[in-house]
Amino acid sequence: MPKRRYHRDIFLKKRRRRRFFLVLKTFGFFFLILLLGSLFVFIYYAKDLPRPEKFLEREIIQSTKIYDRSGETLLYEIYGEEKRKIVPLEKIPIYLREAVVVAEDVNFYHHFGIDPKAIGRALLANLKVRKPVQGGSTIPQQLIRSSFLTQEKTLERKIREIILTLELDRRYSKDQILEWYLNQVPFGPNLYGVEEVSQSYFNKPVSEISLSEAALLASLIKAPSYFSPVFGKHLDELLTRKDYILDRMELLGYITNEQKENAQEEEIKFAENYPEIALHFVMYVREYLEKKGYSQDFLKEKGLRVYTSLDWELQQLAEEIVEDRAKINEKYQAFNASLVVISPKTGEILAMVGSKDWFSDPYPEGCTSGSNIPGQSCLFEPYPNVSLRGRQPGSAFKPFVYATAFKKGYDDKYKVLDEETNFGIWGGEEYIPQNYDEKFRGEVTVREALAQSINVPSIKVLRDLAGLGDIKVGLEDSVKTARELGITTLKSPYYPSIVLGGQEVKLLDMVSAYGVFATEGLKVTPTAILRIEDSTGAIIEENKKIPKRVLETEICRLINDILSDNEARAPMFGPRSSLYFEGFQVSVKTGTTDNYRDGWTIGYTPSIVVGVWAGNNDNSPMEKAPGVSVAGPIFHQVMERALLKFSEDLY
Repeated sequence: MPKRRYHRDIFLKKRRRRRFFLVLKTFGFFFLILLLGSLFVFIYYAKDLPRPEKFLEREIIQSTKIYDRSGETLLYEIYGEEKRKIVPLEKIPIYLREAVVVAEDVNFYHHFGIDPKAIGRALLANLKVRKPVQGGSTIPQQLIRSSFLTQEKTLERKIREIILTLELDRRYSKDQILEWYLNQVPFGPNLYGVEEVSQSYFNKPVSEISLSEAALLASLIKAPSYFSPVFGKHLDELLTRKDYILDRMELLGYITNEQKENAQEEEIKFAENYPEIALHFVMYVREYLEKKGYSQDFLKEKGLRVYTSLDWELQQLAEEIVEDRAKINEKYQAFNASLVVISPKTGEILAMVGSKDWFSDPYPEGCTSGSNIPGQSCLFEPYPNVSLRGRQPGSAFKPFVYATAFKKGYDDKYKVLDEETNFGIWGGEEYIPQNYDEKFRGEVTVREALAQSINVPSIKVLRDLAGLGDIKVGLEDSVKTARELGITTLKSPYYPSIVLGGQEVKLLDMVSAYGVFATEGLKVTPTAILRIEDSTGAIIEENKKIPKRVLETEICRLINDILSDNEARAPMFGPRSSLYFEGFQVSVKTGTTDNYRDGWTIGYTPSIVVGVWAGNNDNSPMEKAPGVSVAGPIFHQVMERALLKFSEDLY
């Protein structure tokens, strides 16, 4: 080979080598720049990002749920923008977890937080139609986005999402991430998490749903509002997607062909949108919670579980009876009724019916709200809870006066003259009370006077308490007794007419006060709460009220014996009235106010107290209907069913 050619070849080889190293250096330089740039971008965007471990510290918004005493019936839910109840992964059926993975992130258990293949497929699909119609987000990405980031479609947000997703997947197990996701993901309007949507759409806990129902829930995640069965506009598309997910689950080996076919053939039954129930009672509970210092935001977000004293079965029965009998009472021009049932041993409110029907038209035709002119005001309003309103009790107040007399040494054999009597000037007028039947009986015993609810003798007993002196002494002593038993609304000045119900009281207070007679002198203030738990199940409040003796046992036994003496009351009410229960000893007292504006019946056994009011919300008089006629039948039906259903020691 010529020498010149040899040197040329050497030169060319060296030049090619220099070019190669130059290209290599250039590539390395740009790679380093890219690496440093990526590191800079990572540091820049990651510096203000929340750490993934914040999931362990972060308190997820949960609604407050109000239950009946069994904890099985949800009465009401207090929530803001999100309704949610957290459940651990082990309570979520495996086939629901698998259905969600198939629907949202089929490579969930195999990728490192992001799925390059899914992103590539999404990019190709979007390029074809020249708009972002398909996403490649994994379950961890969706979780990060919904928890810490916004939904804006920007490069910056996407970079932040990817960085935090990689960290999340590195730090936590797939099962932990899936648990967070299933409790976080939206399933419909205000519905978040699998437990909440299962309760709302199927009326059962997520642990009890079927394979078909699981596939349907997984179908909702793609477009919760669009597919929502609440609106029902795209139900066919939802069911089609459900079947598609079942097909995919079989293809990927999660279920057998037989399971798939059975699930696709299964008829999905959505729960009817149950109304919020026992609403007068629930509003009473809400008011209690707010008075105790639980703010609206706290109740909406902290996931309290409030277990109330309400017996849902008894409440349903009471609501039906009140509504039915209130319709019958319309013949007496009585358009509303209210009822309270308590356990005298614990003070627990077992039933509360504030009016005959919460859902009625509050202002019927021809009714003007707020007017006191008969015919223009509302005879019936659904929303106000009449059991908490002041109403005159009529003769239902008398047992407090007689109990005061028994404290001072009187007994049921003490005789009083029943005759027309002028008790002097009270409130600028002479007070000459009449008996209900406008008759006078001459000499009667205290037992006869109380059992038959004779008016004049009760005023005379009040007068005699002062030793025939100033009747005001007897008034003050009787008011003191009533207050000690739980009547909270009495205000001075006091007139003798208070014996006949001349001042307003609350039905709830009256029922609670009669509970003192039932317990033979022990008072427990009424309560609607058994316990309150936080979102972790820790008890933060519990009913541990201790009974307090406010009346002697023998006095209560005497009152109870008189009020259950059917023979003694028969001359006024008849031997088979609504106050009588064959085979049971039930103490009962009625009340009727002047002009028949209020009708009452309250009765009790050692284990249960039932109180009923009937009348009109605007104080319009009924058509000469006494308490035994308008309130008595409601009382009898509820008490009768309670006596048959509940044992004496149940509460």
